[in-house]
Amino acid sequence: MTETHSSSDGERLSARCLCGSVRFSAAPVKAETGVCHCGMCQRWAAGPFFAVDCGDSVVIESGDDLERYGSSEWGERGFCRKCGASLFWNMKGHGAYQVSLAAFETRPDVRFTSEIFIDEKPHCYDFANDTEKLTGEQVFALFAAGQEESHD
Repeated sequence: MTETHSSSDGERLSARCLCGSVRFSAAPVKAETGVCHCGMCQRWAAGPFFAVDCGDSVVIESGDDLERYGSSEWGERGFCRKCGASLFWNMKGHGAYQVSLAAFETRPDVRFTSEIFIDEKPHCYDFANDTEKLTGEQVFALFAAGQEESHD
């Protein structure tokens, strides 16, 4: 099974799940990573979800064991049905992929720049990095603004 999404201008990197059944490549849009602290990501990734924005560049190369779970009206999560590895979050209908930093075979050289759903972060830890921090309300406002722009 080959699933293709158009590429971006970044360097294409190989990625895979823990067992290797799902393999894909993606090109990071920027040399940055961010963390999502929302309750869904915490349950899905067993902690904060470190993601790299890869836009619409994801190309599934081996995906018979790729499962997609529609976790909300606007998002779906990709994971391996064999090993359970969390691979990416995708905005439905937009091809906007946030790929797990841990999925890349060779970790991209990225800076940790942002934390979203900071109001849902457990109080037992804090990251030392100086990051942009957005609450869930602020994130939803940005999504809504993006939806309005795409319908104009």
